[in-house]
Amino acid sequence: MPASPSTARVINDRLALRLLQQRGPLTAGQLKQLTGLSRPTVADLVERLSAAGLITVVGESDQQRRGPNARLYGIAADRAQLAALDVRTDGVTVTVADLLGRELARAGAPIGTDTATGPAVEQAVALVEQAVRRGRAERLHTLTVGAPGLIDPATGELRDSTGLPVWHRRLVTVLQRRLPGTRVVVENETNLAALAEQRDGAARGRDTFVLLWLGGGTGAAVILDGTLRRGASGGAGEIGFLPVPGTPGLPSATDCEGGFHRLASAPAVVDLAAAHGIAGHGPGVPQARGAEGAADLVRRAARLAAGTATAVADGTAPGGLQEQAADTERAARFLDALADRIALGVASVAAVLDPGCVVLGGEIGQAGGDALAARVEQRVARLSPLRTEVRAGVLGGAAVLRGALLTARDSAQEDLVTPPGAVPDSPSGQGR
Repeated sequence: MPASPSTARVINDRLALRLLQQRGPLTAGQLKQLTGLSRPTVADLVERLSAAGLITVVGESDQQRRGPNARLYGIAADRAQLAALDVRTDGVTVTVADLLGRELARAGAPIGTDTATGPAVEQAVALVEQAVRRGRAERLHTLTVGAPGLIDPATGELRDSTGLPVWHRRLVTVLQRRLPGTRVVVENETNLAALAEQRDGAARGRDTFVLLWLGGGTGAAVILDGTLRRGASGGAGEIGFLPVPGTPGLPSATDCEGGFHRLASAPAVVDLAAAHGIAGHGPGVPQARGAEGAADLVRRAARLAAGTATAVADGTAPGGLQEQAADTERAARFLDALADRIALGVASVAAVLDPGCVVLGGEIGQAGGDALAARVEQRVARLSPLRTEVRAGVLGGAAVLRGALLTARDSAQEDLVTPPGAVPDSPSGQGR
C-alpha cells in the first residue's frame, strides 16, 4: 500500500534531517541529488523544515551561482536540547547537548553501594538537573537513560533484575516527575553501545553484527538486518547467564556467577591477570576490580605482548632486556588465556546467530585492541565452522553515553517532524 501524502512528507523530512546530520550543511540541489526527490518536493520539505525551526540558512555554497539554490541549509542546533544519562551500579554520568550533538554540559558522580535508595535517586536526579542548568537547556526535549538490566519491550520500563540496586528502577519515575516537559527514554546500556559502535565506531557500515560487552559485567547486543533484536522478554543478549566450561558451577535464574560472567567480567579478568603475574601500577598497589582497573591491566598486557618499544617508553615494562622478555611472555600468556575465555562466548553467539562480525566492546574490549581481537578470532575459527570476524571496539565505556545521545537525537527529530495528530513511528532502539 502506498504511503499517504502526510506519511511521505514525514519520511522525506526525516531523510533530509539525517543527511544534514551526517554530512553537514547542504544546498537544496545537493539534497535533491542525495535523496533522489524531485525539485518541487525538496523545495517543499525545505520550506516545512524551515518553518518548523528545524533547519536554517547557515551560509552560501562556494559555487559561482547565486540565489535560493546557493543557500546552505543546516540543522538548527538550538531548536531543542538533549540529554544522555549513563547509569552504572556505582555511579552516573550525564551529558547535555544540542541537536547537532555538540556537548553543552557534562557531570558525573559516584554513588556508593551502601547508599540508601532515596538518597541515591536524589543524588542522580540532582546531577541531571545541575547539568541541564549549566547547559542552559531551556527546551530539553529528550533524555535517554542507559542502564544495565532488562528493559521490558512492551512498556520500555527497567525490570527488576537481581543484583542491581533498587534505585535504578526508582530513578526513571522521579526523572519523569522532575522533568515534566521532557520525554524520558530507557534503554539497555549494551544496546546503546552497539548503536554507537555502528554509527561511529568499529561496526560502521555493518547492518548485522553482535556487540559483546566486556566491562564491569558482560552482555551482548544483537543487530540483525539493521534492526536491534530484544527478544520476547527484552532479554536477548543476556550472555552473562550462558553456561560455559571453566566455572565451578552453573548459573541460575537469580545468579549469573556460574555462567560466562564468571569468566569475562572485570573481577574475573583482574583475577586472571594476577594469576599470570600481571600486576597493577607500583609495588603493593591493590588491583582495582572494576572495569577501568581490568581495562588498564589488559591494555598494558596488549602493549607488552606486542613486543614494541612502547611498553618501555611509557614505563609499563621494567628496564633490562631479560626482565622485559619475561614480562612480554607473561603478558602474551595472559592474553591467550583471556582470549580462550572470550572465544567461548563468541563461538556460542556465532553458532546461534551467525552474525559474521562480533565487536568486543566495553572498557576491556577496547583496551585489548587488535591484539586481543585477533586471538579471539583465531580461537573461534577453531571452534566454529561459521566464519566470524572479531573486531575491537573503539569507543569503550564511552559508547553507552554516545549511544544514548544518538538515540535522544533520533527520538527528538522524529517527534519534531511528525505532524500534530499523527502517530510517530517508535524510534529504533528505544522504549518509552
